[in-house]
Order: sequence, then structure tokens, then C-alpha cells
Amino acid sequence: MFSRLLFVVLSVLLLLGCRKDNALRKALGAKSGEVKLPSGTVDVDEPLIIEGADGLTVIGDGRVKLQAKEKMKAVLIVRRSRNVRLENFVLEGNREQFKTRFGLPPSDKSMAEFNSDNGILIEDSDGVMLDRLTIRNVTSYAVLANKSKNVTVQETLVGDSGSLDEKGLNNATGGILFEEGCERFAVRRCKLRNLRGNGIWTHSMYNSPRNRNGVFEENDIRHVGRDALQAGHALEMKIERNTGNFIGFPPDIVDMEHGAVPVAIDTAGDVEHSTYSENVFDEVNGKCIDLDGFHDGVVSRNRCNNSRDASAYPHGHYAIVLNNSFPDMESKNIEIDGNNMSGFRFGGIFLIGSGHLVRNNIFEKINLAKCNENVAAGCLYKADEPDLLRSGIYLGKGAHRPAPSTKLEITGNIVQGYGMEKYCVMAAPGVDKSKSKIEATRCSN
Repeated sequence: MFSRLLFVVLSVLLLLGCRKDNALRKALGAKSGEVKLPSGTVDVDEPLIIEGADGLTVIGDGRVKLQAKEKMKAVLIVRRSRNVRLENFVLEGNREQFKTRFGLPPSDKSMAEFNSDNGILIEDSDGVMLDRLTIRNVTSYAVLANKSKNVTVQETLVGDSGSLDEKGLNNATGGILFEEGCERFAVRRCKLRNLRGNGIWTHSMYNSPRNRNGVFEENDIRHVGRDALQAGHALEMKIERNTGNFIGFPPDIVDMEHGAVPVAIDTAGDVEHSTYSENVFDEVNGKCIDLDGFHDGVVSRNRCNNSRDASAYPHGHYAIVLNNSFPDMESKNIEIDGNNMSGFRFGGIFLIGSGHLVRNNIFEKINLAKCNENVAAGCLYKADEPDLLRSGIYLGKGAHRPAPSTKLEITGNIVQGYGMEKYCVMAAPGVDKSKSKIEATRCSN
């Protein structure tokens, strides 16, 4: 009865000639029950806000479109609410109308504080479901969840979103972001297309709580300028069975000024007790998997395949890279098992730290740049480490900080590519390979 009343109120207001967004705004103020969106386009001049709701469902028929007509914080804001469901409508931003340019936020600002012109902004809420939405033409983030719990995005299409900085480089915007200590969140069976920045990711500032218990699974991500997936400052993440292609394209918007090499599955901050498994990506203009800050976790049965020559991947890199740029973690105890990497500009896997298991991986068509013979490819990145970029498996002495490779188990791997008979498993100066177990590795040119 209550939901039918809301629908009647909304319909009458529209018939009386009231602005469409005013009618909808009043309906959303009911806090609970069901709001059925009217068919057609609803012009939105300022954010639609759901605040203090508990048990509210906003549902469309698949043809309803909320269209931003002015610049604003977000088209739709869910704030301090519980058990809110947004279902089956289209949200249209105004990226092409205003063509705003801006850079990354300062280190003491969250994305929610810094970024305007988002699609859906969720703040301090618990139990928000986004189901079967279409979100496009958004300047900043299609979905941005800040300090929230139990947020799920499923079967949603995100397209043609994200912006550039003043130099025409991507600024990470475009996709779905969880930040500042979100808990128990999930993105499932979504499609993301033509994003200038990241696809699906997490982020928190240095002194903020880590995000935890997140799941990114069975999403398909195509044509993004930065990372397809990223676990940033998080624990107990599962990134599984995602697919995609053309990561780091177009190359001219890649933000190399800030070292943002595109990655199919990236890591940042402090990430532990997490799993990256059974993800499949093609055409990666960068790295397949970056484990910067990853420790005490599993990376298994992932595949990345690049089918063209080195010139097609100007920002190409190693297939898998370990790093330790976050000061409060140590690279240790990572299981890297059964991954298949093909067609990377430099080597197969760059290792640092201790206690890792590197087992039954296949690295094919690596060293496409033909290091070190090809001087123009930038192969001599470090003069004192001539084997750094031409090795199949490289035991490094550190990355952002010293962390010599030691007590590793490297077994049953296949390494194939230019120069691999000679440079299959190499170590940095000062790293003692005898302190690791290295066996049953098959190497060929």
C-alpha cells in the first residue's frame, strides 16, 4: 500500500508540471518502501540524495534515465543509510558537456572529498545494492563507496567514463572504487568499457583503515587506460575469474609521469591474506600482475596473453612484478602457482623478499624487446644490474627498499623467449641463489 502511494504521488506531481527531479527528490525522502521511477528521462540539476533511509528500493523499468544537467558532487548520493537497493535504471553524467580536467588528489584527501561529478556516491552506509544499472559519461567515478559496509554492485554496465589531467593523462577516474575502510563489499558480473582510468579497485589513505573482505569476481573489463583491477591497502580480498582486454590503451593517456604503468591486476599499500585467481586478460600494455605491497597470499592460475610484437606495447613490462613501496610491509610468503604469461616486453617474473613459492608457471614469448641487444628499448635500466630486464626469472636485491631474494622455492616452471637459454634464472649482484631452492625449470629460446 505504501509503495503504491509513493508511485501515485510521483505520477501526480509529474502531471501537474513540476520539475521531474523535484518530484523524484520528494519521493526519495520517504526513507523506506519502494519508489518506482517514471519512464523517460529525469533531468537532474542538483544531487538526488537518499539520507537516513532504511529499507528503501528505487526501481526502474530499464528505460528510465537520470541525466545530470549541471556539475555536481554526484548524480545520486546515498548517505548514512541502511538496506538501500537501486535497480534497473540508467544514470547519465555530463563528462562530454563540461570536459573537466584535474589531477590526482593530494595525499591527505580521499577521493570522495576531492572528486566531483561522480555517478553514485555512497557514504557511511550499510547494505547498499546496485543491480542491473547502466552508468555512463561520468567525469569522475561511476560508483564511489566511502567508509561503507556490505555494498554490492552486480550485473551493471559502466562505460565511456573518466577524465584526464591538464597534460592529457589519465587521473585514475572512470570505474568503481571502494575507499577509506570499506568492509564486506562485492562487484560481480559487471561489464566495464572505455574507461580512462581504473576499472574496479580499492584505495585508502596511509592513516586510514584498510578495506577488507572484498570480492571482485566474474567481471569483464575492456579498454581502460590504467588498471583493470586493483587491491589497494586491503586485506582478505578475492579477485577471481575476471576477464578483459586492451589494458593500458590508448597509450597516449597512460600516466607515466606518476609511474602508473598499466596493470591487469594491480596492488598498492599493504595487502595480505588475499587471492588473485583464474583471471584472464589479453593485450596488456604494461604488467599482468603487480604485487607491490602484497604478502602472505596466493596468486594462482591467472593468464595474460599478448599476441603482437613489442612495438604494440610501448609501456610493456615484466609479466609479474613484486615490490615493497609501502613502508609497513615486507614481501614474504606469496604462493605464485600455475600462472600462464605470454608476450611481455621484458622478463617473466621479478622477485624480491623471502618465503615465496614460485611453482608450475609458464612464461612464453618473453623479452619481446630483445634486451640487452636493443639499446633503444631502454633495457639497461640499472647499470649495475645488466640482467634485470632480460631474465626469465630474476631474483632481485630489492625494489623500493632493500629486500634480497632469499629462501625461495622455484620449481617446475617453463621459461621461453629471447635469450632464455642463457638468462633463464638470474640473480642481482649480492643475491645468493644457493639460499633458495631452484629446480626443474625448463628454459628455451
